[in-house]
Amino acid sequence: MDEDRTLAGVITRALADRIVSGEIGPGSRLAQDHIAAEFKASHVPVREALRRLEAQGLAVSEPRRGTRVPPLDPGAIRETTLMRAALEALALEQALPRLAAADLDEARAALAAGEASTDIRLWEAANRRFHRALVAPCGMKRLLAAIDDLHQASARFMFACWRDLDWQERSAPEHHRLLAAIAAGDSASAIALLREHVVAAGEALIAAVQSSGSPPRPAASRKVSASPSTSGSKSA
Repeated sequence: MDEDRTLAGVITRALADRIVSGEIGPGSRLAQDHIAAEFKASHVPVREALRRLEAQGLAVSEPRRGTRVPPLDPGAIRETTLMRAALEALALEQALPRLAAADLDEARAALAAGEASTDIRLWEAANRRFHRALVAPCGMKRLLAAIDDLHQASARFMFACWRDLDWQERSAPEHHRLLAAIAAGDSASAIALLREHVVAAGEALIAAVQSSGSPPRPAASRKVSASPSTSGSKSA
């Protein structure tokens, strides 16, 4: 999606970033008229952008209610988590025979960047880089695209409750163990560690969402302008 320079691609990326960061909160309506006006677009690319957001799990279309941002539902988090665990394990299995020293260097650099950051958005970007560096050598474009979409959905859940998560202390040791298994040539352990890491992170997200007694707050403070017509709990 990042390589799509069409107007639909531009709109999709802009709205996805706002939804993931919490600037457009759960329950918010994604009104075609407002989006078209902001991007000076016809309804054709806007409808395509909304369709793509639905495919990524960032929007849901409801009869007579239009398109909205879905709620922070524990069931959706678990589904996303289990899909990520299965697909990333498959991608790593296919990638391991092709992993080069440069791929491991990229993963280590991403891990170091995440450990050095105290900003959740920078940490999340570094976390994606880490995971992507390890699975990208599989060369399976459709699989990698699906994993990217699942990471984006996971990021929305994380940004909604990151203050209740030990997002640095927990992930870094697990990442180091994963790298150690790969470096030792222990493919079975590496695949198992990755699967367990993703599942454990998802369960922590579910627990945080279930225990949260206040509406989620955005991970950044940039103004939302694409969807002024909202209902439900909107992030402030």
